[in-house]
Parts: sequence; C-alpha cells; structure tokens
Amino acid sequence: MTAKDKTVTKIESSYVKKYDAHMDRERRKKRRLMRRLVFFSIIAVLMFGGLATYHVKQRMIYSEKQEQYEQLQAKQKKLKQTEKDLTEEIELLKDEDYVLEIARTNYFFSKKGEMIFKIPDKDPNY
Repeated sequence: MTAKDKTVTKIESSYVKKYDAHMDRERRKKRRLMRRLVFFSIIAVLMFGGLATYHVKQRMIYSEKQEQYEQLQAKQKKLKQTEKDLTEEIELLKDEDYVLEIARTNYFFSKKGEMIFKIPDKDPNY
C-alpha cells in the first residue's frame, strides 16, 4: 500500500496518544533489550573463544612437556645403567688379578717364560 491508498485518518484522542506513546516505549525497551542481549552474547562468545584458545595452548604445552619428560626419563635410565656398569668396573679394577688379565689380553703382557703370538683376525686375501 502506498500513502495515497491510505484513506483512513487517525483519531486524535488522548487515549490514542497514550497508546502510541506506550507502544513507542515498548519498541524502545525491546530495542534496548536486544542491544543488551547482543552485546552480552558477543562478550560471552569472545570470552569462550579466549578460554578455548588458552585451553588448547595449555594442552599443547602439556603434551610437549610430557614428551620431554619421557625423553629425560629414558636418558636418566641409560645414565643410571652406565653408572652401575662403571661402578662394577671400578670394583673389578680394585682386584689385581682382573687388572693383570686385562693387561694380558689387551696389551700383550706376558707371564714369566710365556711367549705371545698375535694372530690376525682377518683371513689373508691370496
């Protein structure tokens, strides 16, 4: 409908004026309510998004730290085994017979009247 098609005139009474004022106030209330709801919804979405990204970052950091912890645990286990082996070797090196046996095998020391012949490990290529 266009403005020309409207042939009904509005009644100019105090009741109609009050009713129009009431309806205008209600529209403004609704508009303010909608604005507040939209504003708080945006704030809630932003806060939720921020918390979600913070949570994801913390989970990534946790998984990296967990992996690093496992690697360090494995390294510690290896070092403890190495320490145990070295401690055993120290105890063995305190024994004179063991030291002499190592000297005989690795450094070709011999007992009195004993001759040592070195045999090559490889077969000759002829």
